[in-house]
Amino acid sequence: MKGGKDGLYEDLKRQILTMELDPDADLDEMALGERYGVSRTPVREIFRRLAGEGYVEIRENRGTRVSPMSHGTLRQFFLVAPMVYAAIGRLAVQNFKSRQLADLQETQERFRAATEAKDALAMVLENNRFHEIMGEMSGNVYLQPSLGRLLIDHARIGHTFFRPRDAEMHRRLSLAVEHHDAFISAIAAHDEEGVVSLVFDHWELSRENMELYIAPQGLKADALVEAGGPRLEKSS
Repeated sequence: MKGGKDGLYEDLKRQILTMELDPDADLDEMALGERYGVSRTPVREIFRRLAGEGYVEIRENRGTRVSPMSHGTLRQFFLVAPMVYAAIGRLAVQNFKSRQLADLQETQERFRAATEAKDALAMVLENNRFHEIMGEMSGNVYLQPSLGRLLIDHARIGHTFFRPRDAEMHRRLSLAVEHHDAFISAIAAHDEEGVVSLVFDHWELSRENMELYIAPQGLKADALVEAGGPRLEKSS
């Protein structure tokens, strides 16, 4: 564990993304300050930074908690995610820099290695970083914050996807790796429509796994937002 402000910031992000800290969990600023060797003022600065990025919520007179995941937020996630991912993909093709493409390739190699090693925590973090870089490629100050918030819940909702149990789940993980490779190739080729098509293929793969393992019973996860988006099914 790395101490100080940077260590606290990075560790909290990692613990939230990998569900080491549960949604809605309270954060004890005094205990964290003692653990990382910083005073309460820097801890509060980190909380404010994380709140701005969507990882935590600061409640007046009630302290700071990990951003919750409710039935309502799940509905919103499944409604909006494919739209934002598609827009990010299109803009990434239009605006990417060579250094960003190299970063994307390096992150993909780490994701591939984590997949081969069946390292679930590393897969979560490298997958998240892969899509963060695509957001950075887009260069859009309006979409990037939305993407960042979606990726937090995407990691939390779908973290079970990165814990291979059987041959079928391993096949799906291998397909995710192939999708990432195809993203890199399409972006490098300035193939805008190819990237958007891949976005929906990749989203469908993620959606199927999230719905299968994570989504609460009764939640309809419509990737293409048909008939006004996700809706609740009446139980029989």
